[in-house]
Amino acid sequence: MSNHHNTAPVQEWRTAAAFRAGDQQRKHYLQQWQLEPDGKPFKTYACWLQPVRYQQQPAMLKIALETEEQRGGLLMAYWNGTGAVKVLQQHGPALLLERVNSTPLLAEMARNGQDATASRIICEVADLLHAPRSTPPPAQLVPLEKWFDELRPAADKYGGILGDAQLIAHDLLRHQQEISILHGDLHHGNVLDGGNRGWLAIDPKGLWGDRGYDYANIFCNPDQETAGAPGRLAGQVAVVSTAARIEPSRLLRWIIAYGGLSAAWSLNAGEDATIALRTAETAYALLSS
Repeated sequence: MSNHHNTAPVQEWRTAAAFRAGDQQRKHYLQQWQLEPDGKPFKTYACWLQPVRYQQQPAMLKIALETEEQRGGLLMAYWNGTGAVKVLQQHGPALLLERVNSTPLLAEMARNGQDATASRIICEVADLLHAPRSTPPPAQLVPLEKWFDELRPAADKYGGILGDAQLIAHDLLRHQQEISILHGDLHHGNVLDGGNRGWLAIDPKGLWGDRGYDYANIFCNPDQETAGAPGRLAGQVAVVSTAARIEPSRLLRWIIAYGGLSAAWSLNAGEDATIALRTAETAYALLSS
């Protein structure tokens, strides 16, 4: 998948043993929840997934192989189907989700002349996810300050735009506004078409902090060609700042901070950081102009 799914590296060893244990749990919950397989099981780096039928409806069984995925599951259950895919069952590492159209339609829209529409849809979903609820959120949510831990050492090591991103992030994190529950990885691949349920988020990281952070990953997506197109970032800043009701310069600062963090993760993992670095640099040039 070409999406820039750049998220914090997982600390736990993803051993064959973990995958085997996850597969055992998958089989256990198929029985436990009386699920009928409706497609082959498959695994990602972080979980086992299997399309199933549950009480006559299509669903997806997901077995988390790491704590970050489990935290995301707790947040999905907390959202209870408002702006996110609905959780039908949850226990330990296991999550049973309503199954929606998994074709990344927003990515297609962004590539085919409807970039602004796709960005507005993501902003509408963010509004639903950020809205205050009457019950307290899961205690496991990670504060943004902690989420940014890897930026400073990377800035010291690599310098350049990462140094600027570190200074901006430090300031943003000290003066956070509109603190809310954050998805943490909101982009074109993580907002799906739920049909009559509307657009629905999947795969949250489960963070807590300034809501401005949640809009930054839009600008690194849906792929390098779209994200790096001349004038694209400036055009989308106008769209997103209006749709999200965030002042453009504040949005640009979050884009720089996120771009630096995303690049730090990639560089530390030995992966290509081009999109993140370019996005941060473009945003910095716009902010400075």
